[in-house]
Amino acid sequence: MTEEQRAGRGDGHPSPTQAVVLAGGQGARLRPYTDDRPKPMVEIPGTGTPIIGHQLAWMAAEGVTDAVVSCGHLARVLQDWLASRAGRLPLRVTTVVEEEPLGRGGGLRYAAASLPEPDRPWYAMNGDIWTRFSLREMAAFHEERDALATLALSRPRMPWGAVETNEFGRIVDFVEAPPSPYLINAGVYVFAPAFTGLLPERGDHERTTFPRLARERRLAGFPLPQGAYWRAIDTAKDLDEAAEELAAARS
Repeated sequence: MTEEQRAGRGDGHPSPTQAVVLAGGQGARLRPYTDDRPKPMVEIPGTGTPIIGHQLAWMAAEGVTDAVVSCGHLARVLQDWLASRAGRLPLRVTTVVEEEPLGRGGGLRYAAASLPEPDRPWYAMNGDIWTRFSLREMAAFHEERDALATLALSRPRMPWGAVETNEFGRIVDFVEAPPSPYLINAGVYVFAPAFTGLLPERGDHERTTFPRLARERRLAGFPLPQGAYWRAIDTAKDLDEAAEELAAARS
């Protein structure tokens, strides 16, 4: 690997070339699709490729050369899919299997132990996220703020219509699925090497490590760029809407 590949940018900001994907959840709300496969192996209708396949392609396009996929529920299905594409994947993939649930924080820590360069920054993402934006820009944002961890932040559309009123309480407009007024954790991260040691061996880092870093002002939030696509695939409705949005984007 050349130094340029390691850096990922020509402006002095290092971009990670390694990543962890959390793919061990049971996906109970996505049944029956997850009765025989883990959630990241569910296909967006019309694409012919599971969510994990799109994530690996995206990361490779952003300069990632090595990914560790943390498996749990029906791990063999995901491992068999990866094995069937040996030599054709756009980056090197290693899998680790949680023999018992470790929680999101514990799962991250367990998977991070298999990263090829533990002394360098790394990306992480949830295995049910469908998105596209510049990971390199996010890494530069992370570096400029000297953060231990940076979260991608999204402002998703609300699942309900909104009602606008004037100062006299009269309804003046109806807005279908407006953007949320709040930013949310988009499930994509950049972590400094030192972050790994702060993760719990078991449990949820979003309830322990993240609040601590926020108090210390070592946690950064990277708002997704205007127009960037983002969706968490949690339910069958999410699958249908993602398929419709992709079809519209292609037309």
